[in-house]
Amino acid sequence: MAENKIDLPAFYGKKAGMTRIFDEKGNHVPVTVIKLIPNYVSQVKTTEKDGYESYQIAYYEKREKLINKPSQGHLKKANLEPKFARFAEIKADTAVDAENIGKEVSIEGFTPSTFIDVTGITKGKGFAGVMKRYNFQGGPAAHGSHFHRTTGSIGNRATPGRVFAGKKMPGHMGAKQQTVQNITVQEVNFEKGYMLLRGSVPGAKNSFVRISKAVKK
Repeated sequence: MAENKIDLPAFYGKKAGMTRIFDEKGNHVPVTVIKLIPNYVSQVKTTEKDGYESYQIAYYEKREKLINKPSQGHLKKANLEPKFARFAEIKADTAVDAENIGKEVSIEGFTPSTFIDVTGITKGKGFAGVMKRYNFQGGPAAHGSHFHRTTGSIGNRATPGRVFAGKKMPGHMGAKQQTVQNITVQEVNFEKGYMLLRGSVPGAKNSFVRISKAVKK
């Protein structure tokens, strides 16, 4: 590995969309295309100063005038020439080292056929009813029925006389952080800057996803 790179168990990429490929046996394989973007170490968290150890990662490069002043100062302290708008933390497998500030996160460890976990923000669906949100069956669609797509009874008797917390009801659907485990890396192309993941992952097009080594494999 190059001296200006660091090997970490996770990195951030950009979901470009989905497509399909054909493997060597001619089987149709649906894949998600991940655009590989630069990830740099912008800060080192230590037990003495912060109470725990981890690396802060900067990603999502923008023009300098679109970066707020505190972030510009933070990046200048880390001697990072590219200007980044997003920051996240990754816990390392080994002890942290302050000399790794400014190094780029290596993705050479994410080779084809390896298992990974992908975390992203799911697509927001807005305010949804129980049939769409929780797959409720609903009521009769016939004329005269006053029970079509509504929730139905949500209460109990006079005791306890209240609606239990966590009851499945209409509300905001989607736009939540979700992790899909044990996704297979199908292909990695460093020259063109993309990675193919077998199957689908959370998030809309052009959203950012966290790709980490599988914890259950």
